[in-house]
Amino acid sequence: MRTFTLDEAREVAATVVELGDEVIEVRAELATVSAGAAVGSLAEKKGLEARLAELLDTIVGLDVQLKGWAPLLVDIPVEHDGRVVLLCLLEGDRQLGWYHEVDHGFAGRRPLSHLGIS
Repeated sequence: MRTFTLDEAREVAATVVELGDEVIEVRAELATVSAGAAVGSLAEKKGLEARLAELLDTIVGLDVQLKGWAPLLVDIPVEHDGRVVLLCLLEGDRQLGWYHEVDHGFAGRRPLSHLGIS
């Protein structure tokens, strides 16, 4: 598992937010197309599914942990004070503000301020 510095995590988080905005848009379009029965919608649906897969693959290619895509949830491993913690980015977050211990999962999510990080 790759670990990031805090500065690297912030940079990759900004990229994830940008990609995440597109994931949300494509996911919404896909839901709309999937709900309709218009002629030609199958080709559009397949195109949107391919674009969604490409976006998710790009996020994974950043060496972060993709935990979910609806809602989008990404963990970024960071070494802090001699241990690895996971900085969380949940759909709707515009910057890093949360973390959890590796073995606690999302339920253990705490503000970064608990680590003395602002």
